[in-house]
Amino acid sequence: MGAGDDTAPAKAAMEVSSSSMSTSTAPAPSPAPPPSVLRSVLLSYAYVGIWISLSFSVIVYNKYILDPKMYGWPFPISLTMIHMAFCATLAAALVRVLRVVDVPTSPPMTPKLYAASVVPIGALYALSLWFSNSAYIYLSVSFIQMLKALMPVAVYSLAVAFRTDSFRRASMLNMLGISAGVAVAAYGEARFDAFGVTLQLAAVAAEATRLVLIQILLTSRGMSLNPITSLYYIAPCCLAFLTIPWYAVELPRLRAAAASAAGLARPDVFVFGTNSLCAFALNLAVFLLVGKTSALTMNVAGVVKDWLLITFSWTVIKDTVTPINLAGYGIAFLGVAYYNHAKLQGLKAKEAERKAAATAVPKPDDAEAAARLLPEKDGSGGDHKN
Repeated sequence: MGAGDDTAPAKAAMEVSSSSMSTSTAPAPSPAPPPSVLRSVLLSYAYVGIWISLSFSVIVYNKYILDPKMYGWPFPISLTMIHMAFCATLAAALVRVLRVVDVPTSPPMTPKLYAASVVPIGALYALSLWFSNSAYIYLSVSFIQMLKALMPVAVYSLAVAFRTDSFRRASMLNMLGISAGVAVAAYGEARFDAFGVTLQLAAVAAEATRLVLIQILLTSRGMSLNPITSLYYIAPCCLAFLTIPWYAVELPRLRAAAASAAGLARPDVFVFGTNSLCAFALNLAVFLLVGKTSALTMNVAGVVKDWLLITFSWTVIKDTVTPINLAGYGIAFLGVAYYNHAKLQGLKAKEAERKAAATAVPKPDDAEAAARLLPEKDGSGGDHKN
């Protein structure tokens, strides 16, 4: 889209330069060539590839660290706290020291707005990360990706409940189809663990609620946060909330592991440093992908990433993926694809309405012409009466 919009000014510049050359002997500078459409397309694919690679890496890396059969450090809250502390520090450096991005000023982030908007979102984000990372201890990577297909169902249901979206019968039938597909996939899961499924479903519910609250508490108030400023505000709050379950659940286990000299309480600096760096880079990739393409592009790329993770889990990690798994997820995949298609059509319809409204506004020249005609019509009407 950007390349197409920039070609008109470039052509106009070429016409102006050619006319000036014909009327003056002085050589005019050659105009800059218009940006290549192919280059824009390749850049978009590059952003998608970077985001898929980093998202893929973070998920597999977390699985490697938390799984008792791999690295064997089963402390998901502590891992999440390390991520949040690392991300909060780097985000503060980017915002306050390097000033890569600016903090929002309209409206400004006051303590009252922070307490009313950011604190609930931070609490839900803490729950989402805690539950989702804990699920990797009990479930396979492939099955977790299948359960994540329920995210559109949870988001749409909560949006209807909070009246940020309208109820549509076709959308609800699609959500039921996605749910049925996930249920079939769960029925065919070889390593089904009820507690792990409960954790992942709780993570989906917390994340969906967070996304809806972002719409209600921040977007509706005119505040837009990119991934860096989101981490700047939300990561410290999330870290503070995570200390509560960490103190009650994992701190006694960490002390016991340290007392037994098992080595579990002393994480490897290189492993956890690179893991945290990947998590932060993923947020930067989201900033690039959404900023240069769209959020819908990220949703579509997420579907591709899920299939890659399922394939990787099956072929490399050697997780069991049954035909019933694949059939169920295939049904859910079709529902998610239709959901993304419907969102795209809705965005196109809104854009068409916006353009139609813009073209319907009378131009100043038309208004002046109409004003000049009014006295003539009034005068002709008076002559006719006499």
